[in-house]
Amino acid sequence: MIKNPTFTIRRVCFDENYHPSDNTRLTTNFANLARGESRKENLRHVLRMIDNRFNSLASWDNPKGDRYSVQLDIISVEMNGHFDEKCEAFPLIELLKTTIFDKKTDNHIAGITGNNFSSYVRDYDFSLLLPEHNKNQSTFSIPSNFGDLHGNLFKCFIQSETYRESFSKLPVICLSISTNKSYYRTENQHPILGVEYQQPEFSLTDQYFQKMGMQVRYFMPSNSVAPLAFYFFGDLLSDYTDLELISTISTMETFQKVYRPEIYNANSVAPETYQPSLTHQDYSLTRVVYDREERSRLAIAQGKFTQESFIKPYHAPLEQWSASFSS
Repeated sequence: MIKNPTFTIRRVCFDENYHPSDNTRLTTNFANLARGESRKENLRHVLRMIDNRFNSLASWDNPKGDRYSVQLDIISVEMNGHFDEKCEAFPLIELLKTTIFDKKTDNHIAGITGNNFSSYVRDYDFSLLLPEHNKNQSTFSIPSNFGDLHGNLFKCFIQSETYRESFSKLPVICLSISTNKSYYRTENQHPILGVEYQQPEFSLTDQYFQKMGMQVRYFMPSNSVAPLAFYFFGDLLSDYTDLELISTISTMETFQKVYRPEIYNANSVAPETYQPSLTHQDYSLTRVVYDREERSRLAIAQGKFTQESFIKPYHAPLEQWSASFSS
């Protein structure tokens, strides 16, 4: 019987001096910003945007709008498999951990783990496995086991002693909504998360995260122009404090303004029935330099790396372990 893998966590501070390490996925939000001639200006501007957005949402007892700052740590998770003696540690996923600094009380307040989410296996699934499956098909379809292995690996990490010792709460991951779906505004409004949107049919990303054990809800915070997708365990509205939720909104909305300005930096607010589009023309650009095409190319390259160094050599034991974990 193959044992459950164990995990190693590495933390790197994400600030204006951040440089991606050699084993960091270059398609991650933070790594993409931290390269090239504009790297330091990019990082400084993004961090300022996050702080400004945080203070605009945490406006109580904050008359000057500068009480809080958000500190970010990159959480890199390596999986130590038990598949054979030659099996090396594999860089499984990367998340962001927020910490809130209250300048008024001089205290650090724990934020949320998750926020951004990136994964080598996810790159393989979406950039290689899915296109290959649909290459000669007249209609788009999804492989029957699509996301099963990735979902089980993620759940194994969340249930591990390593996670429990490192983080006090389960993760919340905040992403852009799908451009292939329509979202409908509801009457439900949360004081921090804002107006809730719903959509009757899960997107492919929603289905993928469901296999990771996570639910999804869509909210458009105050002074935002489009809803965000929040993936979570448990109860999103009750399990996290206002400041924790604000730390996620301010961080991920800032990244989305950079990466998807057509949606999240649009010059008009999402209507009651909303289908986002990356061809929308009425939007503003941030001062952050970003190459979206390069990010897509790197996703394919990193999917191939996963295929050659992880999926192919350990296919049989991975399938055996995943089936055992599911049962």
